[in-house]
Amino acid sequence: MREAEGGYDAGAGRIGAGPAAEAGLRILYLHQHFSTPAGSTATRAFQHAAALAAAGHAVTLACGRYKGAVSGLDGPWRLGRRQGRVAGFEVVEYDIRCGNAQTLGARSLAFLRFAFAAARLALTRPWDLVIASSTPPTVALPALLARRLRGTPFIYEVRDPWPELPEALSDMPREAGGQQRRVPQPVLAALGRLSNAACQQASVVVALTEGIARIALDRGADPERVRVLPQGADLALFHPAIPPWRPEGVGPEEVLAVYAGAHGVANGLGQLLDAAARLRGTGLRLVLVGEGAEKPALAARAAAERLPVLFLDPLPKVHLARLLAGAEVGLLCLAPVPAFAEWSAPNKLVEALAAGLPMVSNVPGRAARVLRDGGCGLTVPPGDPDSLAAALLALASDPVRRAAMGRGARITAERGMDARRIAARLVQVVEATCGHAPGRSRGGGA
Repeated sequence: MREAEGGYDAGAGRIGAGPAAEAGLRILYLHQHFSTPAGSTATRAFQHAAALAAAGHAVTLACGRYKGAVSGLDGPWRLGRRQGRVAGFEVVEYDIRCGNAQTLGARSLAFLRFAFAAARLALTRPWDLVIASSTPPTVALPALLARRLRGTPFIYEVRDPWPELPEALSDMPREAGGQQRRVPQPVLAALGRLSNAACQQASVVVALTEGIARIALDRGADPERVRVLPQGADLALFHPAIPPWRPEGVGPEEVLAVYAGAHGVANGLGQLLDAAARLRGTGLRLVLVGEGAEKPALAARAAAERLPVLFLDPLPKVHLARLLAGAEVGLLCLAPVPAFAEWSAPNKLVEALAAGLPMVSNVPGRAARVLRDGGCGLTVPPGDPDSLAAALLALASDPVRRAAMGRGARITAERGMDARRIAARLVQVVEATCGHAPGRSRGGGA
C-alpha cells in the first residue's frame, strides 16, 4: 500500500507507457451519488471525471438521483434515464431516487436498482476500464460482472467501508442513536463477501484514508495495488477571500460556528445541541446545514429548548463557500464510534479548512492529527459536551487565536487537499492501470 504520487506506475512500468498513452481510454465511471458543484453533495467524482476527460479519455459517468445532488442534466426522461454532456464527459442519469432521509429498505432497493441498471450499461458497450466508487458497495456488482464476462479491468474506490460502517453503527448504544437501523446479519455477511471480491479482483483499490486502505488489505487486496487518494476541496471556490454571506437575522456581533453535512445517526449531532445548551447568552451561534433522518428531531429539540442553533437546508457549493467565508469557526462532529477515528474523510473538514476556518472537532485519529499538525483547530473527546462548549468559547473569545488557526487551516488545505492535484493523481493511476493491467485487451474484452 502506498499513496499515489506523480510518476508512480500502478503496475511495473512508467506512466505514459503502453496503450493508455497511445489513444484515449473508454472509461465507465459508476457513482450513484454523483453531483456537479451546483448541488450540495460531494463533487469528487465530478472533479475526477472532468480531469480524465481533459486528459483525452472518453468518460461516461452513470449515476442516480441523489437528494441534494445536481447532475447537470435537465432534459426529459426516457425509459427511466436521461443523458448528456457535462464538463467534457457523458453523464447517464437513472431515475432512481436515493437520500439520507430514506428508510433502510428504500435505500437498499435504490442501491440494487442502480446496480442492475449500471450492469446493463457495463455489459453492452466496449469499455477499457470501469471505475466503481462506493458508497454504496453494490456499485461493485457491475464492475465484477464486466470483469468476469468481458475481461474489463476495474478500479474500486472505497469512500466508506462496508459492512464495517453499518456494523459499527449497530454497536452504538441505543441512547446514542444506534440500534435503530440495524442491518440484518445475513445482509452484512453478503456485503462482506461482495467487499472481499471487489478488493481482491480490482486492478487497483483507491481508499480515501489509510484506515480504509488497511480494511481493503484485510479483505485480500494486493498491497501493491492499493492507493490512498485523500479527500480534496476546490481551493478556488472555497477561499477565505471570496465575498462572505451570513444568514438573515444573524447579528454582525455573533460568532458563527458552521457544521455542513449529513444529519444522520452516524453524525451524532445531538452532541452539538448538548454543547449549544451550555452556550446560551455567549453570543455564539451554531449553524447546521444539510439534511438527514435525524434533522426533524434535532430541529424540534432546538426550538423547544430555545438553543442558539440555526438550521439551514442543503446549500449549493457556491453558496456554502460564501457561508463559510462569513463564519468564524468550522465544526466537525461524528457519533462516538471508535472505528470512525481512522475511516472518516469528510468533505466538511477539507472545505472548511480551504475556507480558512479554525476547526472544533470531536473526531479523534486522522482528523485530530490534521488539526494538530496544522495548528488549525481544537479536538475534544467524543461524547463530551462540556469540552465541546469550552473549545467553542475559547475560539469565540480569542479573535487573534482564531486568525492564526485560520491561516494554518488554509495552508494545510493548500499543501495536501487540492482537489485538482488529487484528480491528476487519479488520472495517473488510471493510465498506469490500463497500460499494465494483466490480460488487458482493447475494447474491454469485446
